[in-house]
Amino acid sequence: MCLTCGCGTGETSIESDKSAHSHTHADGTTHAHNHGHNHGHSHGHEHDHDHAHLHYGKGAAGNAVPGMTQSRLVQIERDILAKNDAIAQRNREWLAQRGIFALNLVSSPGSGKTSLLVRTIQALAGRLPVAVIEGDQQTSVDADRIRATGAAALQINTGKGCHLDAAMIDAALDRLAPVEDSVLMIENVGNLVCPAGFDLGEAHKVVVLSVTEGEDKPLKYPDMFAAASLMLLNKVDLLPHLDFDVAACLANARRVNPAIAIIEVSARSGVGLDRWLDWIARGAGAARQQRLDRVSTLQARVAELEAQVARLQPR
Repeated sequence: MCLTCGCGTGETSIESDKSAHSHTHADGTTHAHNHGHNHGHSHGHEHDHDHAHLHYGKGAAGNAVPGMTQSRLVQIERDILAKNDAIAQRNREWLAQRGIFALNLVSSPGSGKTSLLVRTIQALAGRLPVAVIEGDQQTSVDADRIRATGAAALQINTGKGCHLDAAMIDAALDRLAPVEDSVLMIENVGNLVCPAGFDLGEAHKVVVLSVTEGEDKPLKYPDMFAAASLMLLNKVDLLPHLDFDVAACLANARRVNPAIAIIEVSARSGVGLDRWLDWIARGAGAARQQRLDRVSTLQARVAELEAQVARLQPR
């Protein structure tokens, strides 16, 4: 369930076996997109009296759901995220043991995320193996595009759900079985809100923002940009035809997240692709080295235990 919009009441299915991972979250009674009236009496929660600016993100929960107090919302969110985070940590350990560099690609619909991913896989061919988990509410269109490149891909359809969660990735990893020392790209459902709060076990969130969307997106959707390690400013080949202030966009992103790395790219022209590929290669190299270090540590420990056993043997 997503506490922001109440999604998760539909069926989630993983490609090729729709009965393998189907479940319903919550009771379907909560939904944050409230179009109710604005009374002057108390509703039992914080009420914004600036009637020119209705702010439903105030209060301890940073959210508002009809009929629920802020304390109840906080408790529900903690329960949901605690369960998700436990599974995410298990995913992260599974990936680390295999030296797999996992990225969670997030964006609005239409940012060019899939086109950029296709171009990236093609460019990495022969350098790094890539597997992809595709998240969409319906269809396998994007997974089919990925498979056309020769990369392994698995589609997750979330139904009414607006984001992937750690349990979905857990089930997908069992099916996809990415190889050691590879790159796993998780293309999340197009949404700049809900995926920000759900850890999937990835090494990094990468937010894709296209120049057709507006330079104020980082300020409008700060949680996502704060959660991301890297922003890819996509479709820069269109800049001569648009009224888009690149400097303002970058400043807005760094205002929300001073540590965020930014690469300007174009899936169509290939501008900035080398920097993006180098960033991936560095991360994949670090993941591989971490796996090798784990192996060396375990081997040293085994050798130490064997030596201890040998010393205890009677002569």
